[in-house]
Amino acid sequence: MKKFVQEFKEFALKGNVIDLAIGVVIGAAFGKIVSSLVDNIIMPLVGMVLGGLDFTKLSVKIGDATLKYGLFIQSIVDFLIVALALFVFIKVLLSLSRRRNAEEEEAEPEVTPSEEYLKEIRDLLQEKKEN
Repeated sequence: MKKFVQEFKEFALKGNVIDLAIGVVIGAAFGKIVSSLVDNIIMPLVGMVLGGLDFTKLSVKIGDATLKYGLFIQSIVDFLIVALALFVFIKVLLSLSRRRNAEEEEAEPEVTPSEEYLKEIRDLLQEKKEN
């Protein structure tokens, strides 16, 4: 049991797990902001453009059930905004990563002809030694 607790402690305190937890908390807060943006700004503007339509009241009553498809439309808009934000964020991260990799490749020192000859001699001596 003690070994299990130690292994769990090492796992839980690794940087990746903590980074993931921070990402989840920030993501939840971002989701609330996006929901507020959609519910309180975007959808009322869209409703106004569509002639004063209130999406929160769009529903269909089928028997005893009420299908609130207006709220579903708002959830779709929420999802699209979050997906767009993630897409842009990932594109920026990938471009920064590519730029950093290109800079690292440029930073590699060039091999001078004398170094190349020394490598060839080393390889030849190694071959000779093996035979």
